[in-house]
Amino acid sequence: MTLTRPVMPVKPSRLLLLGILFAGWAAAHAAFAAAAPADSVYRNGKIYTVDAQDSVREAIAIAGGRIVYVGSNAGVAAYVGPRTAVTDLAGRMLMPGLVDGHMHPLQGGSALLKCNLHYVHLTVAEMQKRIQACVDRDAAQGKELGPNDWLEVVNWFQEAMLPAGVVTNHATLDVLSTTRPILVESSFGHTALLNARALTLSGISAKTLDPAAGRIGRDATGAPTGILEDAAQDLATELLPVPTPADDLRSAGAALGEMRRQGITTFLDAMAVPPSIAAFAALQSQGKLSARAHFAVLITPADGAHPRAAVRKAKALAVQYDQGPLQADPQITVRNVKLFLDGVITAPALTGAMREPYFVSPSAAGAAHAPPDTAWVPGPSRGPDVYFPARTLRVLLAEIARAGLEPHMHVDGDRAVHEGLDGIESMRRRFPGRDIRAALAHDEIVDPTDFPRYAALNVIPVLSFQWEKRAPDTVDNAQAYLGPERYHYMEPAGFLAGAGARIAYGSDWPVDELDEWFALKVGVTRTNAPSAGPEYAGRLSDDPGLSRATVLRAITMNASYELHQDRETGSLEVGKFADLIVLDRDITSIPAEDIAATQVLQTVVGGRVVYQADQFPR
Repeated sequence: MTLTRPVMPVKPSRLLLLGILFAGWAAAHAAFAAAAPADSVYRNGKIYTVDAQDSVREAIAIAGGRIVYVGSNAGVAAYVGPRTAVTDLAGRMLMPGLVDGHMHPLQGGSALLKCNLHYVHLTVAEMQKRIQACVDRDAAQGKELGPNDWLEVVNWFQEAMLPAGVVTNHATLDVLSTTRPILVESSFGHTALLNARALTLSGISAKTLDPAAGRIGRDATGAPTGILEDAAQDLATELLPVPTPADDLRSAGAALGEMRRQGITTFLDAMAVPPSIAAFAALQSQGKLSARAHFAVLITPADGAHPRAAVRKAKALAVQYDQGPLQADPQITVRNVKLFLDGVITAPALTGAMREPYFVSPSAAGAAHAPPDTAWVPGPSRGPDVYFPARTLRVLLAEIARAGLEPHMHVDGDRAVHEGLDGIESMRRRFPGRDIRAALAHDEIVDPTDFPRYAALNVIPVLSFQWEKRAPDTVDNAQAYLGPERYHYMEPAGFLAGAGARIAYGSDWPVDELDEWFALKVGVTRTNAPSAGPEYAGRLSDDPGLSRATVLRAITMNASYELHQDRETGSLEVGKFADLIVLDRDITSIPAEDIAATQVLQTVVGGRVVYQADQFPR
């Protein structure tokens, strides 16, 4: 007799569960079996994805320039083949590459090669000594320079001159031992200082009229002081030697080198002119473009008087240079238009367009730097008119949208912000449903009634976080002039975020030194470096600041959104380009002040390593 075990009946619910488990196992097995070996794998790290949940994973795999896996160490094993480059992160942080949504890279690269004051706080004597050293260096190098050969000096931190309130004019430069014309450019980009020789060559005298959207500094007699604001700078800069294509190529190469070290994998040139686009396009043709390059073509206020012609010129550059749908390898896009609506809100320029007047000292002496609790009173000036009149701006924005381009506008004062928002609102009404990603850059003073309009109109504030600290420009040269009510909202990143605005980041380099990690630290803490001194300790204004997750999203996903690149970059998700960086520390958990010291160990663009620090294992 054969003995048999009775078969136990299985409940339908158990059958269903077993089926689900088997199907899941089979699907996972099939996926692992189908996983082709990746080109490269990173494992055993903190992978900060910036996906919708800000997920943190252990490993990532890359093939063909795109991400093919994000997940666990165990899961990534299926993507490792005999030729896969495997990097053990040893717990280090890996995150998306940085997307800088507003900079001036050709100028930044060029500044690295010129007579450079390096944003240092200088006395007049120290400034003179540094410029004289540049004059002497040119002579020592045997350059044949005559009385008409210009010396261009860059990165002058005018607002931080010592002592506070010191006046500079052409006499500051006239004492130098040279007959050459000298032009010193403020790091903010809105002011230049000329010596007497440069004024003469530029044809600037007491009879010279201020240009539209610009101002010539004058003394009590009406004679030019040597200071030129905004468009008035063109009277001198048009006489500077025009850089050759070879010069521009060197400048573009130097700029990309700085970006690689910072971890920047995408940038927007926010004031693009043809030579800048041509230089980066030439590098790309040589296989040397190491970041995705976007360009916003400049339309000046003078050009804006003829909107259709101005937009046709911008569109022609887009047709010439834009390379279409994004690829894994970096390429050129020309899809934005840059408009300056005003200047800067800080003294001594005070060229930001304000809704209410700047304050002035009530004293007869009119002291430029009275303590902030002094009873300053509203003065006669609200700054210049917005550089594009309201009707002109509406027409221009409509033409930009009709051409399939997008506006990127400089706005510093609250009147410029307000009129910029009005212009975009008009554009939205004319083109309902169009995905036009309009941006307002800087937004240093915003009327609180305009805070909710950014979200309502889907306007992207592109902010330079490094300005959100106590410093000479935000304290000595702004606090008293703005008055307590406006100063309460100065650099309103946290207020804008609280109102639902989608904040993106832009360094505005070379207005400041390129230091993305210091900027991110300031975005969180709103404090300066300890080395700035006790007078600049503490937080700036009453703004609540931003969280770490918000500043990281601003410089990754939100800046990618600004540039219509969010489906391809900005987060580490399967299918996106492998644009990523490896850091020497976990910036999500260290003390916030330490974020500023972050070092990038490796920068990867489209799966290709474009920078690697010596201390990172190869």
